[in-house]
Order: sequence, then C-alpha cells, then structure tokens
Amino acid sequence: MVTLRALDGEYAVCRLPAGEWPPAPAPGVYAVTSTADETSVVCLRDHAPAAAKTEPGWCAYMVEGPLDFALTGILASLTQPLAAAQIPVFAVSTYDTDYLLVRLVDRPRAEHAWRASHDISR
Repeated sequence: MVTLRALDGEYAVCRLPAGEWPPAPAPGVYAVTSTADETSVVCLRDHAPAAAKTEPGWCAYMVEGPLDFALTGILASLTQPLAAAQIPVFAVSTYDTDYLLVRLVDRPRAEHAWRASHDISR
C-alpha cells in the first residue's frame, strides 16, 4: 500500500517554447522539464511564468517516500484507478518520489478511487 500526501495550494501545468527557461524556482513543488520541443513547468498557480501557456486548476499529491529504484508498479497502481474512473492525471517524478496532479474538480473522485487500495494524508 502506498501513502499519498495531499499538498496545499492550486497548481498549474505550464508550457514555454523550447529553449526558454522559467525564472528562479518558487515554493512548493516546482518541476521543469526541457525537451527539443518545449519546456514544461509544474508549479503553484501564483508562480506560473508570465509568458507561459498555463493550465491552472490542479491539486498535487506526493507519494510518501523515498522510493527505491527497484520498486515496480507504483505509478501503475496509482494511475489505474484514475483511468478506470476516467480522471486525467499529470505525473512528475523526482529522484526520491513521485507526484501526481489531478484537476481540482476531480479531487473528490480521485481520492475515492485511491482509497480502495491506498492511504491519503493531509
């Protein structure tokens, strides 16, 4: 069983043009992924880069960790119940753990779907 910790605040998923880098990191979860096609930023809504295409309205959950690299199926066990409930998810992984974002409007349904097999803390 995995424990998810609900994080405070409203998050945004943002897109900047390829090669453009966001300003300095902000509080909360702040993830930047850069590819040849785009730069993506996940951050608290109030810290979204001004020039970015921004999709606000997300809430974030942290998988209690750290997670060992030998573990398998963690993300699958968390995303499968959401897929069954037709709830979109945005995942971000770090060295120690995983973060899952769901739309704020889907939060009650997501937590209901997870509770069958996982713990949720605040």
